[in-house]
Amino acid sequence: MRRRLFHLTAARRSAGLAAALAAVPLVALWAMTVGSSAIPASDILDAVFGYAGTRNHIVILDVRLPRVLAGLVVGAQLAVAGAIMQAVTGNPLASPGLLGINAGAAFAVVCAIAIAGIDGMTALTWVAFAGAGAAAGCVYLLGSLGPGGARPLKLVLAGVVLTAFLGSLTATILLLDHRTLDDVRMWSAGMLGGRPLSTVASVAPYGLAGLAAALVTSRHIMTLSLGPDIARSVGLHTGLWRLVAAAVVLLLAGSAVALAGPIGFVGLVVPHLVRGVVGSDYRWIIPYSIPVGALLVVVADTAFRQMAGLDLPVGVTMALIGAPVFITVARRRTLARA
Repeated sequence: MRRRLFHLTAARRSAGLAAALAAVPLVALWAMTVGSSAIPASDILDAVFGYAGTRNHIVILDVRLPRVLAGLVVGAQLAVAGAIMQAVTGNPLASPGLLGINAGAAFAVVCAIAIAGIDGMTALTWVAFAGAGAAAGCVYLLGSLGPGGARPLKLVLAGVVLTAFLGSLTATILLLDHRTLDDVRMWSAGMLGGRPLSTVASVAPYGLAGLAAALVTSRHIMTLSLGPDIARSVGLHTGLWRLVAAAVVLLLAGSAVALAGPIGFVGLVVPHLVRGVVGSDYRWIIPYSIPVGALLVVVADTAFRQMAGLDLPVGVTMALIGAPVFITVARRRTLARA
């Protein structure tokens, strides 16, 4: 009876994952119909599969398709990065935004543009990786100070402090350098629009490699989520696999920030949504986070434009969604400890 129930549960999880994956192209198609002028879905399909050079086809391939693809890739990357961070740290509040990784990548990119004059997307991607890695190292060192070592709450507090500090430095550079401000004003708020297809194509391989690595290592990440004692008892080299997990997170978050800017809360919201459906098994949470993260970012970027007619940066709309979730999760943890 137990074996039958397990197989039934696995079948339902597989069906849910298939449904989420099937929803991705449908939502992408809907998102490309929304804009300053309505374009029917039939024109979108014609532009993708039979480009004829009409005005609608040009708008679709040069403006709307890159924006939607960027949203899909960035959403999937940030969601999986957040899931891995929560598993490895044992902290349900962990995410690239809250632990300073997004802020570190953004600060490094702004410095590279303002000081070194770097503007190539490939170079900026590597700069974002370096900034994300440096920020992650600083957060870990700050969170390790004092008794108890790197505890979850201390890591979050260190991440909040570093994010505020780097954010103020980034804002100062942008205010003093108007040229850089013009170049990265919308990017610094988390923006998907204005990216040509070539830019998305140059950054996407890094994110796809990170997603593939996350899927391959999901079993080890699941073991790490059980705690260091259990992980070592089953023969897992915890130090090595923590480094592997950190490298995957930096690959995912760094390339996402390089492409779309520091979009917060995706890595916090999506794992919690997925965990409510599939439980605490990261062998399922990570695959589910890919389509759910992609869908969330595209919907957040598109729905407000359709309802209010305003083209707000997706970083703003995600903050409106993510802030209540953060407060709810933090409140539950406080009540659970009381």
